[in-house]
Amino acid sequence: MIIDVHSHTPQFRHAVPPEHRRLHHTWRPDRSVDSVYSWNDFLAAQQPADKSIVFGVAWAPGEITGGVNGFNEPGDVAIGVNDATSAFALAHPDRLIGFMSVHPHDPKALEEIERSRTDLGLKGIKMGANYQVFEPLESRALAIYREAERHGLPILFHIGTSPVRTAPIKYAHPLVVDEIAMRYPNLKIIMAHMGHPWTVDTAVVIRKHPNVYADVSGLLYRPYTFYEGMIKATEWNVLDKLLFASDYPITTPAETLHALRTVNAIVEGTALPRVPADKIEQIIHRDSLTLLGLS
Repeated sequence: MIIDVHSHTPQFRHAVPPEHRRLHHTWRPDRSVDSVYSWNDFLAAQQPADKSIVFGVAWAPGEITGGVNGFNEPGDVAIGVNDATSAFALAHPDRLIGFMSVHPHDPKALEEIERSRTDLGLKGIKMGANYQVFEPLESRALAIYREAERHGLPILFHIGTSPVRTAPIKYAHPLVVDEIAMRYPNLKIIMAHMGHPWTVDTAVVIRKHPNVYADVSGLLYRPYTFYEGMIKATEWNVLDKLLFASDYPITTPAETLHALRTVNAIVEGTALPRVPADKIEQIIHRDSLTLLGLS
């Protein structure tokens, strides 16, 4: 079985109106990315994965969440980012596992966790302190981590750099997760993108903490960075802590599968070290749901 632990909720239930299509030419160096897509677009792209964890991002109170013009526009998915994810996941329970997102600055964040957990059937939390612009060790954020640990809700953090000018890079450094994991040792954590470019910092954090993992999403279009991160994970003996992930729509499961299986091609004809092929297959077929307490 192939589990994709990192994908993003579609904005539209049905076909995307042409005027809402949005191409980004700087998100990847090799091709443009269409950031607005439908349920069918998602399901077709995710076909290589047996199951996908899917989520949106909750912005600060008062900001639009989820859709091009908000999820409450006619014909769109649902009202609110977590409702949108829940509607999608419940419509395809054999393929999808929904995660919620909350913002620490929302005075009703803990209530939203309870609503999303009990009423919407969402199984974990997506957070990105840099994109959401909150101090990841402030008291309001700690309250969310504590609640997640109490209810067995894994948290997937965006970890690593970002080109967004308003996103503080220091909030997404891997060593932030070290601090969180020391305070909440039973909290299951996924560090997205192997924390690139700080992949060695990610390696030492996931080696140190039994309940902290890293996903391999969003790295393949920087092939040397991807190779370097995988070699660091090999040398630090943490390949067993890496989870398969795509970061759709930025990359797809098919692209990620190919990139993993050809990660050593960049050093062909050299004496540089290789990532063991059997370990790569173990990453691809890892039972991530059991590791995260979601099976």
